[in-house]
Amino acid sequence: MMSNSFSSSSPQRKRQRGSGSSRAANRRQALPIVNETSAGGAIVKVRDGQAYVAVIARRNRGGRLEWCLPKGHLEGEETAPEAAVREIREETGIHGRVLRHLATIDYWFSGNDRRVHKVVHHYLVEALSGVLTVENDPDQEGEKVEWVPIDKVSSRLAYPNERRIVGKARKILYGK
Repeated sequence: MMSNSFSSSSPQRKRQRGSGSSRAANRRQALPIVNETSAGGAIVKVRDGQAYVAVIARRNRGGRLEWCLPKGHLEGEETAPEAAVREIREETGIHGRVLRHLATIDYWFSGNDRRVHKVVHHYLVEALSGVLTVENDPDQEGEKVEWVPIDKVSSRLAYPNERRIVGKARKILYGK
């Protein structure tokens, strides 16, 4: 166990001073924690026995284009299913109805001024009407939106947890 007090000649203190990871850990501890809740999911249309999932492309913090499932923050007194339907409509142009809950994931990330604990509720959503477009997204995050066959969408998605969610949707729809 390392003591919090060191003499100025302590080699441990010299290593700690030069340690970027230690400074980063101290910075993380000093940042306030913010909890965020989002909702979205796999919006699916079926044509000729083939299921398609609408996915969006947006830039990550590093500026790289990533394909993902539509999702966003809950607003006001919205429930997670209501937010999922609204966010999917805003980000894809497709209006749908929630069929069932697929999964809830949570993860952490850090910004310059805070650490965020994010919880995202994902739903299986049936496409009812609309035309694919990113023009209705008030945040203008999406650059592209496409229908992708459900058996090919996993290779397009950037995040492993979203690939698992689509796999669960596929299993529900096809029983395999």
